[in-house]
Amino acid sequence: MRVAAVLIVGFLSAVGCTKSAPQASNAPVTVQPGAPGQPSKTLAAAPAPKAPSFTEGDVKFMQGMIGHHAQAVEMVELLKTRTKREQMQLLGKRIEISQNDEIKMMQRWLEDRGQTVPMAMAHEGMLMPGMLTPAEMKTLADAKGPAFDTLFLEGMIKHHGGALVMVKELMAHPRAAEDAALFQFASDVEADQTMEIHRMEGMLAKMK
Repeated sequence: MRVAAVLIVGFLSAVGCTKSAPQASNAPVTVQPGAPGQPSKTLAAAPAPKAPSFTEGDVKFMQGMIGHHAQAVEMVELLKTRTKREQMQLLGKRIEISQNDEIKMMQRWLEDRGQTVPMAMAHEGMLMPGMLTPAEMKTLADAKGPAFDTLFLEGMIKHHGGALVMVKELMAHPRAAEDAALFQFASDVEADQTMEIHRMEGMLAKMK
């Protein structure tokens, strides 16, 4: 009877241990080794990275701004051979470098999100705010010297003002620019082009 009692107790203990054993999990775990003499620690799995959110309006803004920037670069190309003012050449160089860098950034942004990436060229059929019409571009191309300088500054002030309108329209949409990279870019456009407008207005006033 003693032997039977021991066997019964042992059986019940084994059943109890089986019931209380934790269920196996397929979730990945990370084990951090403890210090000498200390037990290891099981760390909770890191949450999956959240995909950046963007809207259709964000995509259209980036696509449209590529063409917008491309026209500014075209205007600077004209400036290189039509003015002798050093201040104008320096202005054109700054615009060229910044706009080309930003075009590459916008193309990468669209590509990384699986969106259509337009070529870096101004499209006559879809002029964005502030862009010069084909007739205005021809008038600019035909001008030289002081006349060109005046037309260039007036045209680029208008062009930069259009970029500010595009940023304002973007920010008016619900959930616009929640993507951190896009928000930073739009903020930079607003700050940098506002500053350049003021600089060009000062240059234009001195010329007149």
